[in-house]
Amino acid sequence: MYHPSLETTLTSTETPSPSKAISLEITTQRSLTTSTFRRHRPSLRVTQKTSSRHAIEETARKARNTYVIRYPRTTAGAPIPHAELHDLDGTAYQAYQKCVDGSGTNNPYAPFTSRVDWEVARWAKLRGSGSTAFSDLLGIEQVAERLALSYKNSRELNKIIDEKLPSGRPRFQRHEIIVSGEAFEVFFRDIIQCIEALFGDPEFAPLLLLVPERHYTDATRSVRVYFDMNTGQWWWATQAELEKTRPGATIIPVIISSDKTQLTLIGNKTAYPVYMTIGNLPKDIRCKPSRRGQILLAYLPTSRLLHITNKAARRRTLANLFHACMTRVFAPLASAGLSGIRIASGVGLVYRGHPLLAVYVGDYPEQLLVTGGKHGECPKCPIPRDEVGNDTNLSRPLRNLEKILQALASIDEGPRVFTQACRDAGIKPLFHPFWEELPYTNIFYAITPDILHQLYQGVVKHLVAWLKEAYGPAEIDARCRRLPPNHNLRHFSKGISSLSRVTGKEHQDISRILLGLIIGLPLSNGVSSAHLVRATRALLDFLYLAQYPTHTSRTLDLLGEALKSFHANKEIFVDLGIRDHFHLPKLHSLDHYKRSIELYGTTDNYDTQYSERLHIDLAKDAYRATNRKDELSQMTIWLERKEKVQRHEKYIEWRLRSAASTLSADTTAGLRIEMTRHPSAVVKVARLPTLFGARFFRDTLARFIVLKNNPSLTPSEVELASAGVFLNFRTVPVYHKVKFWVADPHGLAAPDSETRDVVHVRPARKNKHGTDIPGRFDTALIRVSGNDSELEHVDRARSSQLHGMQHLCVAQVRVVFKIPSKSLPYLFPRLSASAYPHHLAYVEWFTRLNTSHPDHGLYRISRSLRGSARLASIIPIEQLERSCHLYPDFGPVAPREWTSSTVLEDCSHFYVNAFADRNMYKLVY
Repeated sequence: MYHPSLETTLTSTETPSPSKAISLEITTQRSLTTSTFRRHRPSLRVTQKTSSRHAIEETARKARNTYVIRYPRTTAGAPIPHAELHDLDGTAYQAYQKCVDGSGTNNPYAPFTSRVDWEVARWAKLRGSGSTAFSDLLGIEQVAERLALSYKNSRELNKIIDEKLPSGRPRFQRHEIIVSGEAFEVFFRDIIQCIEALFGDPEFAPLLLLVPERHYTDATRSVRVYFDMNTGQWWWATQAELEKTRPGATIIPVIISSDKTQLTLIGNKTAYPVYMTIGNLPKDIRCKPSRRGQILLAYLPTSRLLHITNKAARRRTLANLFHACMTRVFAPLASAGLSGIRIASGVGLVYRGHPLLAVYVGDYPEQLLVTGGKHGECPKCPIPRDEVGNDTNLSRPLRNLEKILQALASIDEGPRVFTQACRDAGIKPLFHPFWEELPYTNIFYAITPDILHQLYQGVVKHLVAWLKEAYGPAEIDARCRRLPPNHNLRHFSKGISSLSRVTGKEHQDISRILLGLIIGLPLSNGVSSAHLVRATRALLDFLYLAQYPTHTSRTLDLLGEALKSFHANKEIFVDLGIRDHFHLPKLHSLDHYKRSIELYGTTDNYDTQYSERLHIDLAKDAYRATNRKDELSQMTIWLERKEKVQRHEKYIEWRLRSAASTLSADTTAGLRIEMTRHPSAVVKVARLPTLFGARFFRDTLARFIVLKNNPSLTPSEVELASAGVFLNFRTVPVYHKVKFWVADPHGLAAPDSETRDVVHVRPARKNKHGTDIPGRFDTALIRVSGNDSELEHVDRARSSQLHGMQHLCVAQVRVVFKIPSKSLPYLFPRLSASAYPHHLAYVEWFTRLNTSHPDHGLYRISRSLRGSARLASIIPIEQLERSCHLYPDFGPVAPREWTSSTVLEDCSHFYVNAFADRNMYKLVY
């Protein structure tokens, strides 16, 4: 069936900013029109379940701090009025309960007889070493009897799972696909039933995204915000089109990812899994395998067709085999996407869902295979191969879908005409690609950015190699070994040049320290390193900006500026003889990031790192559970049983929650800083200067006590009064760690998305083998206010142009301690017991943050001194914002006597590392 391709311009009517246009092609039978902004107020009479859902949505929106405009048509994404599924009978869990406990025994573990019976079964299927080992364990005399188990071996347990646990997800089908006269086996599930399983999961019911929305930073609507998929322009535009002919549609964006993976370390046993999820699930659920927001849709054939000796014919046959298998898998979407299907959520509300292929996630070879592109070219746009990577243009037109569909339709005119038509269209001759008949799908828009392979394993990998060639590995490794430690950084004790088969995670760790390795490092022949440093900084900026979990129209502009900066400075690599050209498809792919984020939300909606992680759970673990004979059939059965056990586990949690009369409150919820209940040690005050380097502990604590009792005193009065303070204790409890939950500095992140950070404060010691372990005293960002009298030693005339760093200073944390409780009434007689200080920190200050460097953009600091003495203060640990990593200013050559543990003492000047993690980058810039 032929679907004409129409190009639609989505023109924003946002004010007061100028309108922006973005071109969007969608394979459909109607054109899309511009929708105006209006407040949405549901007018349908809905059940209490719907009201509860809206309350949850509103809570999430307030947590993100955005101004929201929902799609104006009230029928969009709304449940079908008065519709009920008779076979559902309430919520999905209630229906499940009738299946497993139909006799009404009120046993939450049914069909298992007891909690022990269930937990042993769960351990065997989710954590056990294998079915044979489990049978051997239960075969030991009296084991099964003493545990009162309802099964005596793996075979009996499998029978209970197969016959008595309902299948929430469809079973795999085994089919033969004939390509070029040869039969291939493909294992796949019904894609419609997979969509129904995800959409109808009761764990996801209150979180489903059903309506497209436009988010802004405030009511002026001048700055657009993007995060989940329903905040992108694709969903809004497609909803507008569906509402013209089929009002009341609920779009179900289908997200597909595929990638061949190695199953064994030795040998060539591979699997070709295809994963599926839906954009209705928030990205925070889809990115966590434990939430089960992804489904293994199919195992494709992995034959390499080595019997076909002609390489071109072999590649063509492999491509046709892939598309033939995927056509069979996706066949139900052709009609379901147009007409819609009745689909129920986990709480019993029924919708008319339209499942549409929206996003296809894959690495570069997979993108070429899907689109029919040629190696060395872009799978999304028709840029000539010899122009790839030459410059940047964020508004490049994508491939003409209508022209390509016309070329594919010429297959009936003979092979010569067909081949020529495909060549003219810029693709390989594909025999009916799987996306050809899918409605509302433009595969060239559906191909999305790939952080793992395009950035970490692509651009960053190239950049590291270029820098090693420019500067030489010896000095880079020497600097790498001498960087101070930090909780968020990996310490490469042997440098980075000797690494082999570097993973994406290792490239991520390298990118956090890369800029600090080249600052101040001279190039050979006296060539200025300014352009090289700027090019490096630009790519790192792009890397970090591209991974923002929440984007605004302004941060997307910064993304484009970073890319322009790299292209403006990249010729330094040619001048140094490192590169002859930049015809790198992965470098060119960066041009398409901004458009994809505007269409489908931020890049963590479609990151290949998630599917790489799924390989472990759904392919490699499954293979290890087989006997290596006809493994795919065993892998699918193993997976079906595992999914049943996981679903039953969630059901039991629901039953136990329902039965519980009260829930215990989490006393630690909402705390930004976590401290251990008991101190790490109790140290004499007299030993703090030698063990911890707190040379002025008594004086600074005396000043703190005076200020706490008399906040209005001037600095000179504080100095005078502190001389009369007597410390009536000899020891203090000290703590070796301060743990933080670091929130998004922009305030636009999802709830509960804070990241863990730690500041280490520990003196030198010996381990159990008698080896000396050097002390570690981390640096941190301290939040201060302009009227803090205790900070008179720190220059308070700081620039007001430092954005997020405006009220932050850098300090080294020397001691974290508490004043003994018996001394508090004596030292703080004017304070009530509730106002007594708790955990305190002795810190040594660094100088203020001035303007950033014009080339690398980092802030240069040094120790704050009075004469030759370091300036120090005691502060409440609540003023500790987070850890802060510093790059030492090594100069032209890193002094070889410096070490990672002594560099903070030996070096005189430092640069604040803005790339320690994503939140630090946001905070600095």
